[in-house]
Amino acid sequence: MATQKLYAGLKLRETRGRLGLTQKIFAERLGVSLPYLNQMENNHRPVSAGVVLALAGEFGLDVTELSTGDAERLVSDMREALADPVFADATPPLADLRLAASNAPALARAFLELHRAYRQTHERLASLDDALGRDDAAALTSPWEEVRDFFHYCDNYLDAVDRAAERFSCPDGKRLDPIAHAADLLRSRGIELQFCDIDALRSQAGHRLLISTRAATATQRFQVLHQLALTTQNDLLEATLDLGRFQSETSRAIAKIGLANYFAGAALLPYRAFLEAAQEARHDLERLADQFGASIEQVAHRLSTLQRPGAKGIPFYFVRVDQAGTITKRHSATRLQFARFGGACPLWNVHQAFETPGRFLRQLAETPDGVRYLSLARDVSKPGGSFHAPIRRYAIGLGCEVSHAAQVVYADDLDPSNPRAYQPIGISCRICERRDCHQRSVPPLERRLRVDPDRRGLLPYEIA
Repeated sequence: MATQKLYAGLKLRETRGRLGLTQKIFAERLGVSLPYLNQMENNHRPVSAGVVLALAGEFGLDVTELSTGDAERLVSDMREALADPVFADATPPLADLRLAASNAPALARAFLELHRAYRQTHERLASLDDALGRDDAAALTSPWEEVRDFFHYCDNYLDAVDRAAERFSCPDGKRLDPIAHAADLLRSRGIELQFCDIDALRSQAGHRLLISTRAATATQRFQVLHQLALTTQNDLLEATLDLGRFQSETSRAIAKIGLANYFAGAALLPYRAFLEAAQEARHDLERLADQFGASIEQVAHRLSTLQRPGAKGIPFYFVRVDQAGTITKRHSATRLQFARFGGACPLWNVHQAFETPGRFLRQLAETPDGVRYLSLARDVSKPGGSFHAPIRRYAIGLGCEVSHAAQVVYADDLDPSNPRAYQPIGISCRICERRDCHQRSVPPLERRLRVDPDRRGLLPYEIA
């Protein structure tokens, strides 16, 4: 195995400056030429083994100080910061980041501090946006965030699209096989639906709609209905987009995909039939998935959209997180809302779902505002359908306020009346006011801190 080359130009310059030596004298004592030393100090050449030995023998330098670990951490931190959408058109190559970390670490740290201050200010503005409404706030959000806010402020329920999907699936009040019905509609428009062994989940080739048989059955069904929405419901989708008044064509395009997904979910799980089945099954996700030929994630997502005026279901929140804790989907008809930036509270059971694959985790939780919830979590794996295709792993969370717990099968055997049964959770460490949380990662934004060097608690500071 090849060893990693050692570039330590900054450390060489610091050592020479501390000793008060010129480059010429320093090169002579290291046993190298002046040009060679100059190249090493500017990270144009790696530090050789002979130079490392000379530094240790001639100057007593601890060679572990030459390690590139700190530079690599700086590179990693800068790459994470540069993933911010604000740098979308100006991301420097990795080689430049390594050069900055090695040759100008103070500048790299200043950049990271500046980005941290920017994100903190952005979060404060986002919090103000939540408090004051959406006026003039769109300029602060990315297209993806703008679309998420669109669905959020609709309570994740779009009446016209939902009713159109229900009319498709239940034209005479009786539920049809949505895939057979979709195939007939597409055929009437000259499009033949075919299931075949292809890599893509869907592909339109001429007058054929190809659906991959490598995908799970529930995914195949959803993709057929998604394409049906784009093909047969375009006028409705465009009219709904007009109401959204999106700030960019990118936002509008992303929202159209979201609307087609909404139609697909509502067609697969038509409102009245699904609401009645959910109430009868006491919201048992597995029973509902079997009954409607859907996935557990699709069922959980649909439960969070049952907010039709005059026929509302239980107000649920739904969230999906990846293995890094990043929220990839978030919808809430409850008072529980999710942070715009960063991950969710680590005490929330959705993060533990990865540790217990195939099992439902239940949790009674209380947020800092005193509201109590029944929270359900489970891992979700999405195989790619072949050996070389990646497996995507997520965890989903579904929950409601405990006042609805009696209507949910997952509350059986729990004791919502016991105050000690509730796990204290938050939304995000940056906005959580809990003072004694043992999992706090960062202090709250708007609180002063006290630091007492003579006391050591769960945190190295106290929240004033």
